[in-house]
Amino acid sequence: MSTVKNIVLVHGGFVDGSGWWGVHERLVNDGYHVSIVQNPTQSLTDDVAATLRVIAQQDGPVVLVGHSYGGVVVTEAGRHPKVAALVYIAAFAPKEGESVNALIADPPPGAPAAPLLPPQNGFLFLDRERFRESFADDLPPAQARFMADSQVPWGLEALNGRVGEPAWLRKPTWYLVAADDRMIPPLAQRAMAERAGATVAEAPGSHAIYVSQPDAVVDLVKQAAASAGA
Repeated sequence: MSTVKNIVLVHGGFVDGSGWWGVHERLVNDGYHVSIVQNPTQSLTDDVAATLRVIAQQDGPVVLVGHSYGGVVVTEAGRHPKVAALVYIAAFAPKEGESVNALIADPPPGAPAAPLLPPQNGFLFLDRERFRESFADDLPPAQARFMADSQVPWGLEALNGRVGEPAWLRKPTWYLVAADDRMIPPLAQRAMAERAGATVAEAPGSHAIYVSQPDAVVDLVKQAAASAGA
């Protein structure tokens, strides 16, 4: 069999799908068909539904890729029969019954705290002044400032959404650890990847590694696509 050619990219909280631009361009130029989910990030149920709609549109097997909170979405949506492989990019990989809120409740000792502002009308934002240092400190200041100023509100219902049976129990899984992440501690990323039985790669990069290190992301997605196709 040949390499899986359908790639579906799922973004995380506080951002939209435009951050996948560099990954998208590289994959498309290499002959892949790439679709990008635009999550409402209001509730896990809505985000899974948005992702399933995109998966259903594909003409064959799919490699499903999630960054950050997008990992929770792909853990649930990845049970779709068209999904041949999962790829987590500095992402949450919950087990059954877990939510983001549960996963961040007990951070490793000494891990930096994400600069979350108090909820406003059921939504979260990151402190704009601290956005770059926590989320994107390997991006140019102007680019990180734009991401901070264009934040997408992240709903508490999404934060508290619990997954059912995780797709990684039944689907081959890959995980890219962002070694310099200050949002999801690398130690926690490695633990989730090990629990999921993932093939693990690691690269220097912030939480925004999908923006700053697109080649590292693309290399792992291609590995997953080739393995799933075989």
